[in-house]
Amino acid sequence: MMRSLRRRAILSGLALATASMGLGGVTLFVFLNTIALKRFDDAIADRHLQVVVASLTAGPDPAAIAREVAIPAYDRAYSGSYWQIVPAKGPAVTSRSLFDTLLPVPPDVGPELAFAEVEGPDGPLRIGYSRINAEEADPQVVIVGETTEGLVAERRQVRNGLAAAFGLVAALGLVSALLQTSTVLRPLSALRRDITRRWQGEETLDPKAYPSEVAPLVEDINLLIQRNRDLLDRNRRQGADLAHALRTPSAILRNELDSFLEAGVDAHRAVEALDRIDAQILRSLARIRAANVSVGSARTDVRQSADRLARLFRSMLGEGAILSVQVEKGLRVAMDTQDFEEALGNLLDNATKWSRGQVKLSAAADGDEAVVTVEDDGPGLPENAHAEALRAGGRLDLSAKGSGLGLPIARDLVEVYGGSLALGSSGLGGLCAVLRLPMRGAHGLSAKG
Repeated sequence: MMRSLRRRAILSGLALATASMGLGGVTLFVFLNTIALKRFDDAIADRHLQVVVASLTAGPDPAAIAREVAIPAYDRAYSGSYWQIVPAKGPAVTSRSLFDTLLPVPPDVGPELAFAEVEGPDGPLRIGYSRINAEEADPQVVIVGETTEGLVAERRQVRNGLAAAFGLVAALGLVSALLQTSTVLRPLSALRRDITRRWQGEETLDPKAYPSEVAPLVEDINLLIQRNRDLLDRNRRQGADLAHALRTPSAILRNELDSFLEAGVDAHRAVEALDRIDAQILRSLARIRAANVSVGSARTDVRQSADRLARLFRSMLGEGAILSVQVEKGLRVAMDTQDFEEALGNLLDNATKWSRGQVKLSAAADGDEAVVTVEDDGPGLPENAHAEALRAGGRLDLSAKGSGLGLPIARDLVEVYGGSLALGSSGLGGLCAVLRLPMRGAHGLSAKG
């Protein structure tokens, strides 16, 4: 099914132009052929008149008629130009060009000049003929013939000229169709760019800036964008309300469990279960929040977020530990700042938890993506355990405090924005977590710079 307006307009225009040029070409060719034939017949009529006058003046003498007509082609054998006079009595008188042949006499010869195509001594001929009834002479039939080679050559020239002209017209028509289509569709292209800017909150769409046919669509798009924004804001507020409603009873339960621990009651398994419940709630709420972000408008400065998180996690490392940051200047990703920092914070939390004293955070552009890498010098993970570590509930080591959902939450968040999280081995000896995030929003605008 054809869905491209540009292609549809061009093909329909070409089809219409082809049909119009075909009909016009045939009509013009027939018209020019008629003109060429009339001009050819007019030349034959002129020569027929000359022969008639010469025959009435000089009588039946071929030499005298030739002198009166004085056309050299009539004196050359089979030259393609002939005349013949057929009296009512006696033999026919002919031009020397007929040599020993005669032209056929049509059966319907009348006093009016008529034309016909016959076979001559050297090929097809077009003849003009009529019956002359002089007052003092017997009736006679005067025939003048010309080879049709000239007529055929003229028609060929007309045909070639028309083909070249219509070829040029077709080329100009194609260029015109392309230009016209581009001109007609330019407002739609401008609308697409303006929608992107509006989606990113830079400006609104003004229906008056577009053709009257497009203005109603612009108004509908404005309404749709506003409703979508309202829906996203409402969903995010509901997510925040839900988070608050869940954290309150969770905090109460945690306080009660802390009281049990202080009283000497073994509640560690309950605390661990509550940690996992909190983590699962946070993961679900993070997915809800990320799913309700205007991805096209989300832009985060990676360097600012990385520096802010680095200051936080340096305080969590032991004496002499190093957390280095190396981020390409001006690097931005198409991701909400809160979601990006939560994902990156989970990676840094995991790295500092298992690090022996060195954590490295780096980020750089790679094509249309930003690659954010977090490495540590801890024990790392075997390659066959990487997929399990990214799976919700796939905690591999119970010796460290935590829910084991940091990596799955980070993966869920970046995937909402079209990114990915992969694990590998670090050059520092531990685990290497690699985030790949788009630097372009949903509508193709770069998030870098």
